[in-house]
Amino acid sequence: MADRRNRCNQVLLLAYQSFGLVFGDLSISPLYVYKCTFYGGLRHHQTEDTIFGAFSLIFWTITLLSLVKYMVFVLSADDNGEGGIFALYALLCRHARFSLLPNQQAADEEISTYYGSGDATRNLPSSAFKSLIERNKRSKTALLILVLVGTSMVITIGVLTPAISVSSSIDGLVAKTSLKHSTVVMIACALLVGLFVLQHRGTNKVAFLFAPIMILWLLSIATVGVYNIVTWNPSVYKALSPYYIYVFFRDTGVDGWLSLGGILLCITGTEAIFAELGQFTATSIRFAFCCVVYPCLVLQYMGQAAFLSKNFSALPTSFYDSIPDPFFWPVLMMAMLAAMVASQAVIFATFSIVKQCYALGCFPRVKIVHKPRWVLGQIYIPEINWVVMILTLTVTIFFQDTRHIAFAFGLACMTLAFVTTWLMPLIINFVWNRNIVFSVLFILFFGTIELVFFASALAKIPKGGWITLLLSLFFTCITYANIAGSSRSQTTVTNSKSPVLLRLRAEYEQELPRLSMRRMFQFRPMDTKFRQPQVKEELFDLVNAKDAEVAYIVGHGHVKAKRNSVFVKRLVVNVAYSFLRKNCRSPAVMLNIPHICLIKVGMNYYL
Repeated sequence: MADRRNRCNQVLLLAYQSFGLVFGDLSISPLYVYKCTFYGGLRHHQTEDTIFGAFSLIFWTITLLSLVKYMVFVLSADDNGEGGIFALYALLCRHARFSLLPNQQAADEEISTYYGSGDATRNLPSSAFKSLIERNKRSKTALLILVLVGTSMVITIGVLTPAISVSSSIDGLVAKTSLKHSTVVMIACALLVGLFVLQHRGTNKVAFLFAPIMILWLLSIATVGVYNIVTWNPSVYKALSPYYIYVFFRDTGVDGWLSLGGILLCITGTEAIFAELGQFTATSIRFAFCCVVYPCLVLQYMGQAAFLSKNFSALPTSFYDSIPDPFFWPVLMMAMLAAMVASQAVIFATFSIVKQCYALGCFPRVKIVHKPRWVLGQIYIPEINWVVMILTLTVTIFFQDTRHIAFAFGLACMTLAFVTTWLMPLIINFVWNRNIVFSVLFILFFGTIELVFFASALAKIPKGGWITLLLSLFFTCITYANIAGSSRSQTTVTNSKSPVLLRLRAEYEQELPRLSMRRMFQFRPMDTKFRQPQVKEELFDLVNAKDAEVAYIVGHGHVKAKRNSVFVKRLVVNVAYSFLRKNCRSPAVMLNIPHICLIKVGMNYYL
């Protein structure tokens, strides 16, 4: 009985802490969903049925994708407690030979947590579909590129989330004050600069405030939603019926389909729930979402719909206009604090995904600092912090209108969700060992829904979605160039070694039988004099280095593509990979080796 009580207390504690790190992005979406939905041609369909249809779409989107897909299925696909795109990929690579990353050893299978507890799939015969993917290198390459695209979308979301969160939270100043929009943009930029500048200080001293802020924010917007339902239109509960979705598309047609690019913003941040799974448990996250986050969001969206059904002219600023005047400024301050917390959580998630990429050899060398040093999970990456800050400020100043940022944000989030949907059927079939019928049903149901949203998000490319494609292409090229260059250079270096070292490496990696000892050699220094002055000088340099305590010998290889290589290979190796190696931290810098104790040995490798 005591153990059960302790487990319940632990779940409640983790659920409380998860509000500050997991649900921030999802909780602030009511700031801009209706504003971005009724944009373009849908502004000409301002009727009660249209408002109710939009709310019905929001309700069922959150229910099916956030509640059913992620809370029921995706959170169960953890990699020993870790979540995210790379966790799904690592889980697949442990149960099938899908990996193209040089980070797996045969001895890894001896680890007790390699396959997971209670996993019996390792002794089952391979299916024909699984064997087909394992033998086809193009299939494995396509799977890796899919994962890299999802990873690049996570970093892109890390750029866009602070921009749209902070900008949307202070949009209420335009409605209630005489400030110009350009002044509000400058205020948002000042807040963003302060947010990123303080990252190197760590958040451990103020992190205890994150959860209370988000809980108070959720309760506040839920209370405002209930007030609007009672005051403006109590019959809004009828919109919970999917019949209003049919009415919505019947009355709006193509304009209604294009508006799905704004509807999908109600689930932005859902993927972050899975990405932050490593710090909490699936049970605690499900408890917090189902008991607090989900009902509060539904009440807020329902309240906004009730308000808009009687105040169509308030669509551009529906959230702030629906707040009663005595509570406007407190809710505005809560919105700004919640936006800062949500941005902080996404920045931390960006650091975490870059750390995972670096550990798997998918990202160039970067400096990783633990804040504080005794806590493993809280990290800070200076290079990523300043790059993301510059990109976020650029997006905020260039677009200024939060709707254009929201369209780019929605495309990134839906692409990431779409990648997860394509990986989950492989998890169901190869890891959970379920019949392929379940995999087909999963991708048909959720894939069809997300495909409709994804197509609508693609239609927003001219209105801001192009920045998502540009940023994701940039980060995908970085990761793929680093993987291609590192793996090929490692193969070239390995093949250039002596046959004895190759056999030793093969014995270590493939667990070959022990080498038979055929001959024995004894090495001893020859008693000869120095005949070449250069050799004598070099040896004296080594002696001086030894007298300076320790000498570190580090190899510095120059990797180039052969002249007869194809254009793509020369572009990746000679341009992209070479640029990354020259401009990222060298091994000597990463290891803090003093310059006086460092000896570099240069080598040229042709791929």
